[in-house]
Amino acid sequence: MRLNEIPVPNLTTAHSGPLHPVEQIILSHVATIESWFRQRWQETPAPITSSVDLRHAGFKLAPVDTNLFPAGFNNLNRDFLPLCIQAVQSTLQDNFPTCLKILLLPESHTRNTFYLQSLSVLRDIFVKAGFIVRIGSLDQNVTEPTVLTTEQGGRVCIEPLQRMDSRIGLPDFDPCLLLLNNDLSTGIPEILQGLNQRVEPPTQLGWSSRLKSTHFQFYNEIVDEFSQLIGLDPWFINPLFTSVDDIDFMEQSGVDQFAVEVDRL
Repeated sequence: MRLNEIPVPNLTTAHSGPLHPVEQIILSHVATIESWFRQRWQETPAPITSSVDLRHAGFKLAPVDTNLFPAGFNNLNRDFLPLCIQAVQSTLQDNFPTCLKILLLPESHTRNTFYLQSLSVLRDIFVKAGFIVRIGSLDQNVTEPTVLTTEQGGRVCIEPLQRMDSRIGLPDFDPCLLLLNNDLSTGIPEILQGLNQRVEPPTQLGWSSRLKSTHFQFYNEIVDEFSQLIGLDPWFINPLFTSVDDIDFMEQSGVDQFAVEVDRL
């Protein structure tokens, strides 16, 4: 068979259409699904923040990445912000009922105005939920309060952290909760180690100690359980994945094995 005779799906418009088989099954099992989520979240509480990248192929819909420290809050639909505020109030009331003060710990992208806009929206959601929120920098180069301008012309004030025994805060601000919006890709900084404060999401879930391949191994197990519960073929919501060791794209070493695994998938 010649290459141009191989049938392939035409996704020009199909990818934006409805996934009828998946939708029908989910809509007919809403109560079962809600009960399942409630039970699972009692066992393992959901993280305060997260984002999921979805790929809609027209015939299946699957996550390809999950980020616990998202930077796209500026892309949220503003019509839904009241729901975001309500979700924050409900989550913190359930898990941190005495919390009043929150210290937000962002990335060090002080020149990225789009990230600063995301940071501004994240801060405002928690402020409108009734919390006192300030922003402390993990960047040791920030030695005094610094006001930065966001992509839309707003302002955020980032302040240097202060360590006091086993707590961190600001000179006049002792937070109840540290809200982490830094993926810790270079490791857990010393100032965040050995604290007796709650850090959410936990520092152990930073990219320096979390592998995407491990994440998808767990996701694969959960999808099997969920799909069996509602009679859904797990293939519809699960990506194919594998992991390949010893690849260096800069040195072009290991790419042959990488190509073999791609072809196998």
